[in-house]
Amino acid sequence: METADMVKVAVSAAPYSIDKPYSYLVPDALAAAAVPGVRVMVPFGRGNKESEGLILARVQEPKLPGSKAIRQVLDPEPVLDKAGIDLALWMRGRYFCTVFEAVKTILPAGLWYGLREIWSLAMEPETARSAAVGIPGAWQVLDLLEKQGGKADIRVLRDALGDGAEKPLKAMKKAEILACETDAKRKIADKSHRMVELAVNTEDAYALTEPKRRSAPARYEVVNFLATAGRTPAAEVSYYTGASARTLKTMEKAGLIAFSEEEELRVPSLDDVEPGPEIVLNEEQQRAFEEILGRVQAAKPSVTLLHGVTGSGKTQVYLRLVQETLALGKTAMVLVPEIVLTPQMMRKFSSYFGSRVAMLHSSLKMTERYDQWKRIRRGEVDVVLGTRSALFAPLKNLGLIIMDEEQEGSYQSENVPRYDAREVAKYLCVREKAALVFGSATPTVETAWAAEQGNYQKALLRRRYNENALPEVLIADLRQEILNGNPGLISTPLRQELEKNLAAGEQSILFLNRRGSSRMLLCGECGYVPQCPRCSTAMTYHSANGRLMCHYCGHSEPAADTCPECGGWMKHVGAGTQKVEEELRELFPEAGILRMDADTTAGGHEEILQTFERERVPILLGTQMVAKGLDFENVTLVGVLSADISLYVDNYRAAERTFSLLTQVVGRAGRGGKTGRAVIQTYTPGNDVIRCAARQDYDAFYESEIRMRRLRRYPPFADLFTVTVSGTEEGRVLRAAVSVRETLRQLCRRPELAAGEPEVLGPAPAPVVKVNNRFRYRCTLVGKNDKATREMLAWLQKDFAKDSANRGMNLFVDHNAAD
Repeated sequence: METADMVKVAVSAAPYSIDKPYSYLVPDALAAAAVPGVRVMVPFGRGNKESEGLILARVQEPKLPGSKAIRQVLDPEPVLDKAGIDLALWMRGRYFCTVFEAVKTILPAGLWYGLREIWSLAMEPETARSAAVGIPGAWQVLDLLEKQGGKADIRVLRDALGDGAEKPLKAMKKAEILACETDAKRKIADKSHRMVELAVNTEDAYALTEPKRRSAPARYEVVNFLATAGRTPAAEVSYYTGASARTLKTMEKAGLIAFSEEEELRVPSLDDVEPGPEIVLNEEQQRAFEEILGRVQAAKPSVTLLHGVTGSGKTQVYLRLVQETLALGKTAMVLVPEIVLTPQMMRKFSSYFGSRVAMLHSSLKMTERYDQWKRIRRGEVDVVLGTRSALFAPLKNLGLIIMDEEQEGSYQSENVPRYDAREVAKYLCVREKAALVFGSATPTVETAWAAEQGNYQKALLRRRYNENALPEVLIADLRQEILNGNPGLISTPLRQELEKNLAAGEQSILFLNRRGSSRMLLCGECGYVPQCPRCSTAMTYHSANGRLMCHYCGHSEPAADTCPECGGWMKHVGAGTQKVEEELRELFPEAGILRMDADTTAGGHEEILQTFERERVPILLGTQMVAKGLDFENVTLVGVLSADISLYVDNYRAAERTFSLLTQVVGRAGRGGKTGRAVIQTYTPGNDVIRCAARQDYDAFYESEIRMRRLRRYPPFADLFTVTVSGTEEGRVLRAAVSVRETLRQLCRRPELAAGEPEVLGPAPAPVVKVNNRFRYRCTLVGKNDKATREMLAWLQKDFAKDSANRGMNLFVDHNAAD
């Protein structure tokens, strides 16, 4: 059989159930451009609708009847190299996603194309009208196309013709009256400005313009300016000389000047950052630094847990490690869990590495992220700083990856592909023979276990860098407060400590992991609670706008004073940050108060933090944004308003997260030269997790938690795969989930899975069973995260999608899910 030049393409339109590399012919005209790593437009499916794809490989294969060919190459050069393609294929096998979904995660959003469907006449208008006789709605389409100049976007046709546009369009395309093409346009274009320079040497330029200086003064001024300034933006030449664009064009034709384009990068300026002082490590830091540096120098894959108490100076160790990594001619990556931490970290790192450091996170403008990506790809950047998505930056010669606060759940993606940044970082370090550092005061139980078993190396920082003692912690019993007649949100001990700080001119941070004013409204007569119409959860009341809001789907509606069921008065139950702010203003009317949560940071969290630091605002109240990584020397008091909120949720990480959060919050106090204090308010003062956090005793917490994990077969002793079925009809979803459970139990009897001792639980409703009008039921597979298990779950997803009984429902798999 005749062989042909073919490419293997990952097609965006292919769902997970039929995802595979598809073969396409390479036309001779595209042979030079169709190389691995470029995006292409290809026909896909029965209707040959155009879809975007990425070339994975170029091959010689038999030319089969009906073989399809690529229609357009979208990129002038590859956007992914072989290493990037290999990473996408690895993510597909690990996280139950398509190759194209992995590619979209790896590349910046600004690089993607928006596809437009363009319909146009394929024959003369009169001939088209004759051919369209008998096709309902055809003449309206032809009238609209003629008004649009012969072609129109599908959105224009749908807006004008409504839902009735599809049938005549398809019929007219089949009759070859109309043609349909897909136009691809990049979301973000490269930005450049026009530059001007002399096209001849200075003497010749003066010789040509001096004689006509009186009749054409603008030309002489342009030559005089360029002779001094050299190559300059055209706008500046016109501004300083008064020469018009027409004059410059005439001078170009005369051969006096030449135009060119120069790239303009849209990246944040670092001009105001002063060089950092020399970093001096204490004995403990120096020992940890030298241990990790040895692993970087060895150029072998390694993982080190840098376990340091809050305020122990982990960031200084990071800086020294990055300095030495760069001195070895390698590059480095530093990840932080929260966007709120990146500006503060960026100032520190740019003070040592200047423009050789780039910041990447989702709050940057799309143009800024795209231009930073270009700088990194060209090798203009040695250090990348950012949140989990920064892992995919195209750094070359990687020597070091640092993940600060590695215990944070934000390192696990909640969207497809549901990747864990820790696992991706380990993959990159194995591939690049680089060192990986997990930094934390409260590492995940899995990480601590791996270090204890010798799978990871371990470096310890047991004391604070400034030698200050850890904050003195007071536990306030909220049950006793109620008995004493104080039902408010601020306990008596916390109020007294706040008064001391205000008198001393010192600052305080108060933490409540709940935004809004009240948790919910409740009718005192009949017990009615306003529910979200699209989700099975009560809505949260926000006093700032007097509305009820759902924090799952975003539904919002005005709050009523009276019950719609019985007419009784609605009461406010529970408390959020807005309610706490109101109470603080009543208690301390003269004190400045800043609130920092998802409602107030829409304009930028950095501005709030800068105001708090620069103006020394007495009280900062916030959600988990204020809990970690922030370093303010004048903060001497931290208050945790309700330590129980995260402790009793339905997740195996609840205790770990509560301990970590409390430890991190308490660690914000006393980071300068002053002694810190902390007040933890709780209804369960005897709980071991809270007491361990108050003592900053990670070892005691870990010993207790690891025993519980072993008994219950939770990670690290087994892996939990959550198989979720979702759909719009609860009965169908539940029946499908039962079927999934039975299928899983049958599959788990296979001998290749026996080593993991698999166990299937469920189905059970998700913690919030209904979100955005879709019901969710889950089965849990307790077993081992190995290749055989992943292949079995991949088959299950594909088999589920092929079954017509499951039409309209989705099935997805999470590994050790964060929620």
